Amino acid sequence: MTQALRVSPLEARLFLRRAHLLDSPAPDVGRALAHHGYVQIDPINVCGRMHDHILRNRVAGYALGGLMRHLHGEEGGRRLEGNERAAFEHHLPSSHVLAAFALETWPFLRAAMVARARRRSAWMGRLTPRERELAARILGAIAEGGAVGPEPFYDGRKGWRVWGSASLAKATLQKLFFHGRVLIAGRRGNRRLYDLPERVLPAAVLAEPERSAGETARWLARIRLRQHRLVALKGAELPFVEDLVQPVAVEGCPALYCLREDLRWFEPPAHAAAAEPLLLAPLDPLVYDRRVTRQLWGFDYTWEAYVPAWRRMRGYYALPVLEGTEIVGHVDVRADRERGSLRVVSRAVRRGHRTAGAVKGLAAFLGLKTS
Repeated sequence: MTQALRVSPLEARLFLRRAHLLDSPAPDVGRALAHHGYVQIDPINVCGRMHDHILRNRVAGYALGGLMRHLHGEEGGRRLEGNERAAFEHHLPSSHVLAAFALETWPFLRAAMVARARRRSAWMGRLTPRERELAARILGAIAEGGAVGPEPFYDGRKGWRVWGSASLAKATLQKLFFHGRVLIAGRRGNRRLYDLPERVLPAAVLAEPERSAGETARWLARIRLRQHRLVALKGAELPFVEDLVQPVAVEGCPALYCLREDLRWFEPPAHAAAAEPLLLAPLDPLVYDRRVTRQLWGFDYTWEAYVPAWRRMRGYYALPVLEGTEIVGHVDVRADRERGSLRVVSRAVRRGHRTAGAVKGLAAFLGLKTS
């Protein structure tokens, strides 16, 4: 293993700003997606959706809904055909995390799809007898009539309880999606439309063989490095990417690694990091690893949307505030769409730091005013 590169916490933070494209945004969504490997998708829309928060800081001139237009087209236009698509939605292997992936990712996800279809799980596992019966009807209807949501297959009966009460049709379609037998072909608001894979992805992509367990493990470790750029690799991950990584030693942090191709981001920049505050997504790749965020940035952060209200420390959708090389606090904001305004629910920021400009910028991005 190569000798560790020793850097100060300040140098590591500057590296992360640059490597996360926060100082030099990508020119378009496709290049940001290629850089980071994937972009996490989340449906909650308190003040904009997760993926839009992530990309608005990483893509020059990014507009609300830009990721979904990149994935599916639509919004005043037409839905993309399979041979026109450059990306698709699916879940990370061994995870419920939904993300946007570039096309070359497909072969590395196939093994996880096959494995899910064989194991027991009410959410993503093998179909029950009732679900198998309905799945045949659903697949036949899609083959004949094109993309659909679950509504045409409602029968009034309830299926498994999966994150609440889910209809049998919705649960069946969700499993078919996890298994790769249908894919998301488009969206109407937050509603998914499913179609057959051959009508969503190019034939050449679908023809790619499923990757081996070793190839998939190497891809998973590498995409985690691309997603977060400075990573505490697990012992089982390191052997698969040892030839690709550079150990990085930062005082007060666990053993960290970056891709060797990322070492250029450690070079001194032509100008200092921008001082303007940025509102980060709750699951922004920069702060996703709580341990690294706590030890490198001195900021102990947890997304609290699924935490009971009485246990929340910062708020339902608190956005971390990055200013220069410091995370200086958080702002919890909520869109009041009836009044057309963005309201600050709570704010906790270090003395001497201002967030009004960043909040106004988010409001403008959402097409709202600040209240």
